Amino acid sequence: MTRVAVLGEPTRTAGYGLAGVTLLPATTEAEVRRQWRELPADVGVVLLTGAAAGVLGEECLRTAAVLTVVLPP
Repeated sequence: MTRVAVLGEPTRTAGYGLAGVTLLPATTEAEVRRQWRELPADVGVVLLTGAAAGVLGEECLRTAAVLTVVLPP
């Protein structure tokens, strides 16, 4: 089964855990990149905060491996 994950600042993403979404907290650019590189193999959808999306950039987000969605501010 494919899981959904949320990547970004813990203050913006913590509530998603209540819905069973996998939390990938990241407060620095290095943490965002590490969490992205280490995505669990069964994650198929990644919700990103605007800050996390900005760190990863367009090229990284256009992958066929996972569907990415940038959360509204």
